[in-house]
Amino acid sequence: MKRIITLLVSVACSLSLAAQAVPEVIKYVPVNTVESMLKQIQDNPCVSACNHYAYPGPRQQQLTPAPKGYEPFYLSHYARHGSRWLIGTDEYSGPYQTLLKADSLGKLTELGKQTLEKLRRLDRASHLRLGELTLLGAQQHRGIGRRMYERFPEIFSGDAKIDARSTTVFRVALSMENELQEICKRNPEVEILHDASEADMYYLNRPHAYLDTTKFRPEVSRVYAEFCKKHDTSATVLPRLFNDDNYWKDSINATKLNDQLFKVAGNLQSTELRHGFTLYDLFTPEELYQNWQKTNAWWYIAFGPSPLNQGMQPFTQHALLRNFIETADTCLVQECPPTTLRFGHEVDLLPFACLLEIGNFSKQIADLEDLDKEGWQSHLIFPMGCNVQMIFYRNPKKPNDILVKVLLNENEVTLPLPQKRAPYYKWTDFRKYYMQKLDYFEQWLQTAHRNLE
Repeated sequence: MKRIITLLVSVACSLSLAAQAVPEVIKYVPVNTVESMLKQIQDNPCVSACNHYAYPGPRQQQLTPAPKGYEPFYLSHYARHGSRWLIGTDEYSGPYQTLLKADSLGKLTELGKQTLEKLRRLDRASHLRLGELTLLGAQQHRGIGRRMYERFPEIFSGDAKIDARSTTVFRVALSMENELQEICKRNPEVEILHDASEADMYYLNRPHAYLDTTKFRPEVSRVYAEFCKKHDTSATVLPRLFNDDNYWKDSINATKLNDQLFKVAGNLQSTELRHGFTLYDLFTPEELYQNWQKTNAWWYIAFGPSPLNQGMQPFTQHALLRNFIETADTCLVQECPPTTLRFGHEVDLLPFACLLEIGNFSKQIADLEDLDKEGWQSHLIFPMGCNVQMIFYRNPKKPNDILVKVLLNENEVTLPLPQKRAPYYKWTDFRKYYMQKLDYFEQWLQTAHRNLE
């Protein structure tokens, strides 16, 4: 571990090389018009769920028209699976059993008893379904497929072809199938190749061995633990559930139960039980905000551009970005290239969006307390069903002048490229910029490995 820490210190000094390795471009960061999370939570508690936020659909209904003479001809995307049940074996049963035991001892308030019944219903409904796609998750991908077809009919018309790949996880493959079915319903002639193979996992969902082992080094874990302690709400939430303070203080891991209840409350929106009840009545908006801060910060450290990790975690998706570029190289020379659809997970899409430097999501923010103020709100990046779409345009009169537009969750975004026709960018600018980023990472990694030898 000492060798790793020493390495990181020495390699951090080489980060200044990034500016030399990446070409100088206009760095456009849009004015942050995103409301504070507390205001958003007051209006809609569901947004506090971070990666468990159910896909809301695009905010942008009308896309910016392409420059005159340009038409879409190729689409390439990566999408997270849709809404799902929680994955861990005790994520539903754990809080349910904790309250069930307390009830047997007469330790629950009336709200505690009501919460116990809700947890019982969730535990029963999730039986043998942990991690599975929910009905809402399927509907989300059908909606995405329908809107892709409606927005870019030129790409999906006639005898169009689609090459779709998913990870080997069932909920991901089912998300792919739902999206494809929606396209097929609108054009039965479309020719589809779809697969879910280990052969594609290296770019769809493969943890990076080195970056994964260094993301929560002891000093980083200490910073995060102190941050979480500051934002712990168990002391105000649990007295609403238990009628005996000594009981929950002495017999229960209060912080763990608080965190479990917060996660289950957020996941409820992805299930059909959301029509019957909520668990957000356990928390005030301020308490939801405090819990959101802990989760948002965890994702920022683990997969975002946190300076605690020298801003390198987005490079976990170097293989995915390279696959986008190399696949485009093959497809763009074809008259009617097959649409490329990829399906995976939030642990890939979040760092991928940061690696692309979409908007200001690549911003390095030193103080975790400032994430909200700086607009780094993870639910904007990776709700259930989140997706990045790259749409390519060409002008028959200028066949070599290909433009690309990027959508995050079906909304146009800015990139760190020349802004003359934004949100449309020259493919040559795009390719040069990001290939140089990938080259820089390879050099950085080689240095890291040499220092470990």
